Amino acid sequence: MRFGKTLRKAIYAPWKDSYINYDKLKELLREDGPDEERWTEDDEGRFVDELVNEQLEKVHAFHSETYQKLRDRTSKCEAKLDPVVASTAGSDGARRASVSIGHGKRPLPSDEENEKILREVMEELDGITREINELEKYSRINYTGFLKAAKKHDRKRGHAYRVRPLLQVRLAALPFNKEDYSPLLYRLSVMYSFARQNLEGKDVRGMSFSESQTSGDIYTSYKFWVHPENLLEVKTVILRRLPVLVYNPQTSKVAEGAQRDPTITSIYFDNPKFTLYTDKVEHAGDPSSLRLRWFGQLSQKPEIVLEKKTVKQDDTSEEERFPIKDKYIQPFIKGEYKMEKQIAKLQERSGGDSVEHKRLKTSVKDIQEFILRNNLQPVLRANYSRTAFQIPGDDRVRISLDTDIAFIREDALDNEKPCRDPEEWHRKDIDEAEMEYPFSAIRKDEVNRFPFALMEVKLRNQKKSEWVEELMASHLVKEAPRFSKFVHGVAQLFEDHVNTFPFWLSEMETDIRREPLQAFEEEQARKQQQKEDEFAVGSLVKTRSSPVTKPSVLSPVGSPNVTSSIKPSSPGKATPEIARRASLAHAARANMPGINDIAEEEEGDSRDDGAQGQPQQSREGSSTNGLRSLFPSFSTSKYARSRRERNVALPPGVQKPSYWIKDQGEIKVEAKVWLANQRTFIKWQHVSVLLASLSLGLYNAAGGDNNVARALAVAYTLVAAFAAIWGWSIYIWRSRLIERRSGRDFDNAIGPCVVCIGLVIALLVNFGFKASDPLRDRMGTLS
Repeated sequence: MRFGKTLRKAIYAPWKDSYINYDKLKELLREDGPDEERWTEDDEGRFVDELVNEQLEKVHAFHSETYQKLRDRTSKCEAKLDPVVASTAGSDGARRASVSIGHGKRPLPSDEENEKILREVMEELDGITREINELEKYSRINYTGFLKAAKKHDRKRGHAYRVRPLLQVRLAALPFNKEDYSPLLYRLSVMYSFARQNLEGKDVRGMSFSESQTSGDIYTSYKFWVHPENLLEVKTVILRRLPVLVYNPQTSKVAEGAQRDPTITSIYFDNPKFTLYTDKVEHAGDPSSLRLRWFGQLSQKPEIVLEKKTVKQDDTSEEERFPIKDKYIQPFIKGEYKMEKQIAKLQERSGGDSVEHKRLKTSVKDIQEFILRNNLQPVLRANYSRTAFQIPGDDRVRISLDTDIAFIREDALDNEKPCRDPEEWHRKDIDEAEMEYPFSAIRKDEVNRFPFALMEVKLRNQKKSEWVEELMASHLVKEAPRFSKFVHGVAQLFEDHVNTFPFWLSEMETDIRREPLQAFEEEQARKQQQKEDEFAVGSLVKTRSSPVTKPSVLSPVGSPNVTSSIKPSSPGKATPEIARRASLAHAARANMPGINDIAEEEEGDSRDDGAQGQPQQSREGSSTNGLRSLFPSFSTSKYARSRRERNVALPPGVQKPSYWIKDQGEIKVEAKVWLANQRTFIKWQHVSVLLASLSLGLYNAAGGDNNVARALAVAYTLVAAFAAIWGWSIYIWRSRLIERRSGRDFDNAIGPCVVCIGLVIALLVNFGFKASDPLRDRMGTLS
């Protein structure tokens, strides 16, 4: 799409006169004219003056003025909340009768007035956050416009005059595109939290803004990538429901959010074989990872936490962690120190039978045994800035946004040029120099920068809230299930040391942005399809819900055309289209044994349940349950037996399905499947080359009279040729099975058996001839 059309589409109507006048710049540049058209110094002067003076100053002035207005509106909201804050302060029975406002005193507002003020402030905060989003988009599209105009000039008229360097100087002097909105967002977040909790009747006094460091946490985690252009909008969506979690506030200035987002450093452990990495990529059992983590610079003596995280198959996570001092880390890794001092202090403070003491003792023992058993050492550093959102004192919902993510090698695998001193647990060249993102001083092959932000939603023992589901399904984020910083960093920086790679690597170079309408329609279509499929197949449960999905309450586009195009029908009734699909599915089910048998048995169970008034299970169903678990496609029910005994006549217009639904759609195969097939092919060729080299050497070493050696060389050559042909044919065969999504086994033992038997026969023949040579010589001597 041409930029002029993109600019017109992105204009926010109330500010339409304040955007860059891109058409005027194109007119001054005479873009439509021929390149050889005369371009004078006066023409150059008019274009440069319009670009770097008129347009740039106009945009900068409007941006500065609008941002200051937003700050003023935020301050007015804070002032408006002062009486409400005063009315909620003090003890339950002793509330002050008035509050000081300016130089006078005003009576405290009543509960009804408080609620009115809070609702007015919430409405104003919504307007402020909406305009912050628009202002960020405004600065981004105008910045792009200036660069586009300069690029057009330098390409068409830049033979003698180049305006790009001058524009860069002016943009540095008028940096409208580098505004940091985080401090303002923090202030809005605090007011959102205060207003929302007071409206909901919650007591917010005494809540702490420090991060919980408990052990044994179990929660459900969802991970998403966020494009940098959508980052601010995602933040504003979250802070309307969750306040920003400020880490370890020390002053009132910090509590207001004037500080930068905290920088977090994690050092991950693994062994030279990268066992932990392989287990996580291949989902072997419940894979675990181990890391050291701290906030800020290590020179500031922060608290360091050693943490072991285990991700289970149902996407729940379990963590064990405890704080450890810098000087004890290396002895602990080597098994020379077992945290005796910390355990003894905790025992004296809380007693030997306390939960905290037992938990620390267990965590220390488990983690140290885990390190020694797997021969773990630091291999990877991940550095990122984190913005966390959580209601203080309530960790049921936690959302974190990680930006400026960088992965750095922390290993000592190369004995000649180790990245880290083997006698140290971290890279001192980074920590002593207090390096920060983007780590320009580090060699390019030792650092990798992640192009997106990472959002993680953690839920503890509860279902997703409606607004969380809306955010997770919106165009602002891209789902990244099972994404791991540790796995991604190892895959990018240790490519030569590992043989398996995560599936998401192929998506790193793609554009993850989507149009709001597209994301909304995809989510609605997915939900509707899921409902219809459950309805048509019987849903494999004993109740059928309505197949119509209500459109989301919070449409990401807010367009009446979108919401009106999806109308829910009456509950419990199927639309004609759904009824037609259900009848076709019911008819086709007769020719699909697995689905048909299960669905019919479930329907029969449902009818039995309805007749008896309570759930019951037949004897036949219980006796054959184990058989069906072993052979899912086989059923011993009366219905299934009758179906197998006779051919069923399909209704008119219904044809027997020639393909499975699972075989339709885009083929998405994990990279490790293709790579495994390729590795097997390479191994076969390796065997072929070795055998061919052996036969060639044997043939050349044999003299003209040694016919036995020459015959064996030919035999080895034939085996080598067979190995090469077999490896290639098996590679092509398995590739076709993968593309067709075949359920057949990939194993084929014929080739290995032929090669092994051929080699054994050749070796036995060789041994037999060699062993018979001395006998023939001795017989010749005796004769």
